[in-house]
Amino acid sequence: MKACIFDLDGVIVDTAIYHYQAWKRLANEMGFDFTEEQNEHLKGVSRMASLEYILSWGKIVGKTDAEKAEMATRKNKWYNEMINQMTPAEILPGAREFVQSCRDAGIKTAIGSASKNTPTILNKLQLARLFDAVVDGNSVTNPKPDPEVFLKGAIALGVTPEDCVVFEDAVAGVEAAKNGGMKAVGIGSKETLSKADLVVSGLDKFSLEMLNNL
Repeated sequence: MKACIFDLDGVIVDTAIYHYQAWKRLANEMGFDFTEEQNEHLKGVSRMASLEYILSWGKIVGKTDAEKAEMATRKNKWYNEMINQMTPAEILPGAREFVQSCRDAGIKTAIGSASKNTPTILNKLQLARLFDAVVDGNSVTNPKPDPEVFLKGAIALGVTPEDCVVFEDAVAGVEAAKNGGMKAVGIGSKETLSKADLVVSGLDKFSLEMLNNL
């Protein structure tokens, strides 16, 4: 394998709690609750698609596109306030070490994330220098499981899809990798990420030897 493409949330860092808190605040302001279980369904889903889910769960109808845009912007403002307080201590176990080991071995590295806040998070975590390319929600139009984000990552790295391994914690992300003709390593449970080529609990449980055996 010539390249590794990493999803950000749930693989390198876990910002799900901040997304949850911001969406919950928005839901509460509209008069209903938003549960952690519901939040699990939003993994790997774009901001506007997430809002549509939340409005449907709250049985909120009739919102105009302008109103939806305002709500998404408000949620993102709260989320940004929280991630701007992040520190490198929040990097998930083994993530920095594995990405560095890839670079030391001459393997190219990229981020492939739906998050439009990817640059901010990478800077706060002091990880930006570890990635040769970053493809995020600012540069893609089709959400996962469409493979666009990962295919653009491969192009940015100058490699073919079959030479890439994608690391993902979301079902839609694993499907996107497979749809793009790439190998997929699931970060999470085997039951949830059954379509991945291999599943581990975290990057601290993965190695270059395992990568070479894919």
